[in-house]
Amino acid sequence: MMGKITRRALIGGGIVAGAGAAYGYHWLRKRPDAAPLGFELDEDERAEAIALLDKYPAFDTHAHPGRTFARGASGIPPLLNIYKAQSGFEARTISDMTEGHLAGACFAAVADINVMGLSKTTGLYTRRPFEEGEAWASYELQIANLKKLAARDMVMEVLVPDEIITARASGLPAALWCVEGGDFLGGSVERLRESYADGIRSITLVHYRTNEIGDTMTGEPHHNGLTGEGEAIVTEMNRLGMVIDLAHISEAGAFRALEVSTRPVMFSHTHLSDGDASHPRFISLELAKAATEAGGIIGAWPAGIGMTDLTGYADRIFQLVDLLGIEHVCLGTDMDGNYKPVFDDYRRLPDLVGLLMRKGMSESELAAFLGGNFTRVWAESAAGRA
Repeated sequence: MMGKITRRALIGGGIVAGAGAAYGYHWLRKRPDAAPLGFELDEDERAEAIALLDKYPAFDTHAHPGRTFARGASGIPPLLNIYKAQSGFEARTISDMTEGHLAGACFAAVADINVMGLSKTTGLYTRRPFEEGEAWASYELQIANLKKLAARDMVMEVLVPDEIITARASGLPAALWCVEGGDFLGGSVERLRESYADGIRSITLVHYRTNEIGDTMTGEPHHNGLTGEGEAIVTEMNRLGMVIDLAHISEAGAFRALEVSTRPVMFSHTHLSDGDASHPRFISLELAKAATEAGGIIGAWPAGIGMTDLTGYADRIFQLVDLLGIEHVCLGTDMDGNYKPVFDDYRRLPDLVGLLMRKGMSESELAAFLGGNFTRVWAESAAGRA
């Protein structure tokens, strides 16, 4: 057994933009090599972690279990066709959820998959515009494929927060349908209402493509933040009771969305940029604090940027807790769609929980981080509809 780890061991510096010449090739592997843990739990620690997970439902705020979004994707380049061919392993990941005592997750479609390119040096990018009707057709295909998982009794679709508990009692993982990127909306409030009727309960406003809603954080700005259509989408998401996800939108767009929204938002999978840790997908501490002061949450993202093992991820979680408060940090793994993840298998969730306990995270803090914070934000968003 390892010795007691200091509670506030923080991340070392040196995280930089760009991940080397083989950046893009990571996504071509069906299942990345397992990241090392960096620690070892004894049987008692693991049993205590499992008992806690059985007591408090753990929910992943952003995931792509089995990469359902790639099923039937059209118009994609050769490299992403390889990725598509290696996708469709939902049964395995859902089984991992059960074995890892995860109560459920946001199952995310990817709105811009058809127009994405994959570079071996820079990763994902937008390589072409959508054809007429293509974005909506892709959305309809992906949602139909996700709903098949529920129709086959692999997961239970959840439409309101209380149904996470219902799904847990049924023995099935809870599946909240969401879409990463609002491209399929075309800036239309009417299409947003259609998606709600389809069961969508959260949308990441922008992904890798600047769209009718706003600018992506990883590209050149075109709208200087949020568009008029984007403001209308945010307002209508509040009215419908949907959770607004700002994970990929530009900082200007995020600040404007915070001004417009009357409900708390989430950044489902990201981290903080500062002098020692910076990356185009990280957000500023100023933006994170603005979101949390409005009741929002930040999803701790286990991308392999500046860390190489699960211990590093635990340190990253504590860094967020120290800076933002335990009530504003949640689990956001980007499972099966992440870059060199250090948390790459739901069966490792008891290991992560055990390590957080060893570092000093209390039972109530773990309950908040693992699922309580997200459930609160979803409930507060849903209350807008009522």
